[in-house]
Amino acid sequence: MYFCILTNDCLYMSLPTLTVDASKLLALGLTNQQGVHYQLSPETLVEQAVAKGQGVLNDTGALCINTGEFTGRSPQDKFIVKDDITADTVHWNNFNIPIDEKYFHQLKKKVLDYLGQKEEVWVRDAYACADDNYRLNIRVVNENPWSNLFAYNMFLRPTEAELENFTPEWHIIQAPGFKADPAVDGTRQHNFAVVSFTHKTILIGGTGYTGEMKKGIFTILNYILPQQKNVLSMHCSANMGQEGDVAVFFGLSGTGKTTLSADPNRKLIGDDEHGWTSNSVFNFEGGCYAKTIDLSEEKEPEIFHAIKPGALVENVGFINGTNKIDFSFKGITENTRVSYPLHFISNAMEPSIGGLPKNIFFLTCDAYGVLPPISKLSPGQAMYQFISGYTAKVAGTEAGVTEPKSTFSACFGAPFLPLHPGKYAEMLGAKMKENEVNVWMINTGWSGGSYGTGSRMKLSYTRAMITAALNGSLDNITYEQHPVFGMMIPTSCPGAPSEILNPKSTWKDDAAYDATAKNLAQQFIKNFEKYAAGVSAEILAAAPIV
Repeated sequence: MYFCILTNDCLYMSLPTLTVDASKLLALGLTNQQGVHYQLSPETLVEQAVAKGQGVLNDTGALCINTGEFTGRSPQDKFIVKDDITADTVHWNNFNIPIDEKYFHQLKKKVLDYLGQKEEVWVRDAYACADDNYRLNIRVVNENPWSNLFAYNMFLRPTEAELENFTPEWHIIQAPGFKADPAVDGTRQHNFAVVSFTHKTILIGGTGYTGEMKKGIFTILNYILPQQKNVLSMHCSANMGQEGDVAVFFGLSGTGKTTLSADPNRKLIGDDEHGWTSNSVFNFEGGCYAKTIDLSEEKEPEIFHAIKPGALVENVGFINGTNKIDFSFKGITENTRVSYPLHFISNAMEPSIGGLPKNIFFLTCDAYGVLPPISKLSPGQAMYQFISGYTAKVAGTEAGVTEPKSTFSACFGAPFLPLHPGKYAEMLGAKMKENEVNVWMINTGWSGGSYGTGSRMKLSYTRAMITAALNGSLDNITYEQHPVFGMMIPTSCPGAPSEILNPKSTWKDDAAYDATAKNLAQQFIKNFEKYAAGVSAEILAAAPIV
């Protein structure tokens, strides 16, 4: 076990090349005089977690832990300090909830006092943004070794030489065991994530869910990059072909974002968070945070084989009497996850920077069976669909409930967008036009009727459509316009039957299709009302026709 010794001069660990100025930690308010673990290796962090009874190894050597009370993000408990910086720039809503600065200072002191009483804490220096022009240095302070392993996996890892003069711009202070008092701390309940842009700090307490750290940094970059750097921040996956052509995939959970961007013939830039500059697309992260529910080697071979020593697996169950993961187990949560460094993926790009996008895909799982399996969008339609961020799933798990349920999440990442969605959409539109990017909508959901009547689009057909879009096979074919949503539908596509391309023609009852399409269009229009005041006439004109 490696310990850092905190003195008034420096913080040293057993490896003499790794040092950190203790005055920085003392200035932060961390009072531990011993037992501070700095920049430990994944191997050591895993050993510590197992020794403390905080996790077990599965049959492939990955660390499996339980995040405790919270097994997912808690959007209603994420706050942004409302101050001179944020008051007039943040789009305050159900996801961007204001909190007074006095509560930030109060909670910060309480959290640091709490950590200061611990025999051990874990500190890691890391950074976000693979493009050095936009690099954001981060210091992470954790209560547990496995949380620090997540930080190692998910953020980018400085070299030993870079650590010698490392200066953090932002801090993440995470204490799952500390619980706020809502009556005096300004929170909704005992868990919280509080972001202060003035003090460049993310405070996380009362929750062990590791994704709060990742999404906290994503929120920060979604604020800084568009406003200060003219970089479009995106909740998307991205890959690059052998010719250097970059494809970007937007999509909410369950639409196939990870699956469809994992292409053995293309290099993976990243699976979740990217920036689009004047000449490149770059990954924010140094790792992947993938869902593992119903994971199989056949469906997701890259993710399946990434579950190995160094990976952190969350909230899974095991096959009785073994340490073999039961990927179908939902007893703790359906949101089972694994984090691992990007280099665990065989075709990952290092560094994770690609050229300019040639194709953008909006992925939706339309359980109504209304939208085409592939269609091409105009810039106005693309911006409208981007702001809408639509998918529809079968509603819940309640017995007898079979009606689809629509989900709209602005820019396919509403909980992480501090600015008005129109800001991101306008940037997307400008970049699309400037670079003549093709924008496609892909429906991975139902065909031939809504859920219960129709059937799910075959993955092989979807892959064939995306391949055709990427290789230019759809450039010189005939298109027809969707009468309600306006997108252009190809009349043929290599690798996919022509009869499935127009969704109406797959339904037995034309009138039923028309009624369902009208219903969905009305949902789009209703949802968009809250954004109408902050968008251009071009975007408004792209609304569906009812």
